[in-house]
Amino acid sequence: MNWELLLQLALNGLIVGTLYGVVAMSFVLIYKASQVVNFAQGEFLLVGAWVCWWLLTHFQIPFVWGFLVTLAFMTLFGILIQVVVLRPLIGEPVISVIMVTIGLSIFFQALMKWMFGVFAQPFPPIFATQAVRVLGLEVQTVYLMSLAISLAIMGAFAWFFTASKYGLAMRATAFDQQVAQSLGISVRQVFAMSWAISAVVSAVAGVVVGVVNGVSSALSFYGIKVFPAVILGGLDSILGAVLGGIIVGVLENVAHFFDSTLLNWGNMYQIAPFYVLIIILMIKPYGLFGTKNIERV
Repeated sequence: MNWELLLQLALNGLIVGTLYGVVAMSFVLIYKASQVVNFAQGEFLLVGAWVCWWLLTHFQIPFVWGFLVTLAFMTLFGILIQVVVLRPLIGEPVISVIMVTIGLSIFFQALMKWMFGVFAQPFPPIFATQAVRVLGLEVQTVYLMSLAISLAIMGAFAWFFTASKYGLAMRATAFDQQVAQSLGISVRQVFAMSWAISAVVSAVAGVVVGVVNGVSSALSFYGIKVFPAVILGGLDSILGAVLGGIIVGVLENVAHFFDSTLLNWGNMYQIAPFYVLIIILMIKPYGLFGTKNIERV
């Protein structure tokens, strides 16, 4: 057995898993605030990646400035989506809001193909050194950037929800919207803020993945790919989202190793997380850290 290759894939899975955890936190953030699963999350990655690519290739600006402008754009983008499309649906059945997010997913998928085409476009070179060695293993520089950004976002989330006024307001709204309103918290502002943060965080993930693999419509698949991590950790748990993302990232890479060396089935990298999703739903439907709802009849 090639132990060095296994360790290499496990390390890559750990780094990519932190990125999955960041995207999973975006799912959880919106669900905790509004009890809605956003099926257009993958398209947020796609839009952010295309915007950053367009800024870098058409205006020839440095990556850092293009990245910051992209984050500012995605903040406005998330607020606009919530205010224009979703705010009129407040009070409507949850299934109606979910169907709207599915419609948004299809719309933005088609819009990005119409604007930028269907072929993958590479990002301009960002780093002078494409890979470095860590503990004897080779790691792409962009993966290290991804790890640093992911850890920074996780730290920012921890501070936001425990120490900031808006984070505490969001937690109160997630617990009970009526009680939050009685305390003077604007639920509409909390909803808009949650969608804005979710769009920004997703854009970060989209740019990182785009730098590695190029930007194409395949980026939107990450929204579905991360969903097993969300269910594994618990749909309403930020900590669970992080751990679920790391577990799924390591799992798919280790599954790929055993598939390529022993099983030769050819698709374990793609489907292993969904096997885990099915098993978790059968054993623990609320996930590892999810809140179990008890209904009395």
